[in-house]
Parts: sequence; C-alpha cells; structure tokens
Amino acid sequence: MRIDIISIVPEILHSPFSNSMIKRAIDKGFIDIYVHDLRQYGLGKRKKIDDYPYGGGSGMVIRIEPVYRCFSKLFSERNYDEIIFMTPDGQIFSQEYAQSLTYKKNIIILCGRYKGIDQRIRDHLISKEISIGNYILSGGELAAAVLVEAVTRLFPGVIRNRDSILTDSFQEKTVIAPPVYTRPLVYKGWGVPEILLSGHHKKIKDWFYKKSMQLKKKLDS
Repeated sequence: MRIDIISIVPEILHSPFSNSMIKRAIDKGFIDIYVHDLRQYGLGKRKKIDDYPYGGGSGMVIRIEPVYRCFSKLFSERNYDEIIFMTPDGQIFSQEYAQSLTYKKNIIILCGRYKGIDQRIRDHLISKEISIGNYILSGGELAAAVLVEAVTRLFPGVIRNRDSILTDSFQEKTVIAPPVYTRPLVYKGWGVPEILLSGHHKKIKDWFYKKSMQLKKKLDS
C-alpha cells in the first residue's frame, strides 16, 4: 500500500512514521508513506496557500489551487482508490473502515489547517471525509497518523502475534475486549479474579464474554 499525506506542517509526521510499528511495516515493504509539503505548491514567490474567507469571518482558509496542483501531480503518476480529508465533521473513524483500507493500493490523506479548506476541494476532489472524534485539533496531521497506524497494524507480519489483533476491541462490530491481567498475582492488595486462575477454559471464556458485553453495554449507553 502507498499512502500520500499532504500537510502544511509535514514535520509533525516525521516522528510517528519513523518509530515502532509503522517503521517496521515500512522496512518490511508492507507500506510506503510519502509526506508532501503543500507549501511547495503555493502561489507566487511567497508560496501562498491560504486567504481570507468570502463573506467575512475570522480565520484563514486553505485555497483550492495548491491542493489541486498537488493532487494533479499525484494523479498523473498513479490511480488512487481513496482520497481522504481529515476533518472534525467527517464520518467517525472505525475499525471496520480501517480494515476496508487494507484492500486499497493507493490512498491520499489531506490534512486540514486554519479555519478549514475551500469547500470546492471537499465537493470535487475528496472521496471520504474522516474524523477521529468530536473535538478540534489544530490540524489533521495527528488524526492522519492515527488512521495510518490503525490500518498498518492490520497487515500480517506487522504485529508478530496475529491472534492479538483478532481479539482487539472493535475488531468485530459487537466485540469490546474484556479486562486483562498479568503478574504479579497481588499488588497492594489488589488481586486477579479467581476465575482466571482456575484453568477451566470454558468458564474463563464465558467470563471474558460476559465482561466484554458489559463493557459494550456501558459504551453504548
């Protein structure tokens, strides 16, 4: 998979993509990530990328021309399966959507900044608008990093223990991962549920399922 990320502040993404799981996926050839500085496609000598909004109001708006120029260059080199805009008012990101992206070959992620982007970009150039939650960040870079990690970890071989992925919360629509415990058996008087020490696999499985359903009910309420 190839992911092209377009940002005004690409430096934010250097660290997330040069460490841990994502770096392992890149090194193994599962994924290629290219971060593009939108300012390189700006207008005039000063590489202008934003302007005041029509109709008044505070804040600056990313202009359509730099985005279109960047997109056009990428489109001339390959076809893209999905063009994603990270925005607080988009569809809430989900495990199901992350899984669907693993079947894509090439995707673009556009990171917003300032007051937003010219609506014509959203209307004519974007195929999917994604949010990681109902709150505001200064830009879409960290949200893009969240999306990339959620997708990357699903590729076989990125996480060594594949079974661990299959039992993650949200891996199935109806499943929330149950509580987990490890050593020590007792810490500051806080113990591990006795059922987990029983060795009775069916009872343990039933306990996990019951706790999972309780957590799902709590999340849905």
